[in-house]
Amino acid sequence: MPVPIRRLFVALTLCCALVAGATACGDESSTSRTKDTAAVQAQPAVDTPSPTTSAEQQKFAKTRFVANAGLAAGAVYQWIVKPWKAGTFKKGAKGRKLALVKAGLAGAFAYNRLKAAQRNAQGDPTLSKALAPLGAGIDALKNLPSKLRKGDENAASSFDDVIGQVKGAGQSAGAPVKEQVPSASQLSKG
Repeated sequence: MPVPIRRLFVALTLCCALVAGATACGDESSTSRTKDTAAVQAQPAVDTPSPTTSAEQQKFAKTRFVANAGLAAGAVYQWIVKPWKAGTFKKGAKGRKLALVKAGLAGAFAYNRLKAAQRNAQGDPTLSKALAPLGAGIDALKNLPSKLRKGDENAASSFDDVIGQVKGAGQSAGAPVKEQVPSASQLSKG
């Protein structure tokens, strides 16, 4: 099958242009590009969005607080409170070991998210005042995952109580917290 001469001419012209363009890029331009890239990487990013006014900072603080506290509340309810109420943590219960492992992970995750929520609350004066009395309660949760693994059933109620207090503090500061069950990847990351 003969190919029209125009197609051959266009294909040949494009190939020549590509070859000429590739050979025109020599070593000098690639080294200067490397230097330019290094200079750009050495400078701090100035275009990162950040809140500029105190109102924006407070809004972001409340939003982050709600997200972190909601994830903590969801993890505690899903993997600690529900199995505790169902009696899964009792000795001899079916699925006890798996429930305790999940509860330990959820406890560590909840502690991590509550500490993050506590840091976020410091950006908003109202939220900071409402959450200030709960600092000791949140810190006390640090050892509860190991207590859960040992079968201490009071640990589950402690988590539930602290989550309730954090939700109440958020509600009183105008940042209502809703439970959000974290995904397995979020739970494993902490």
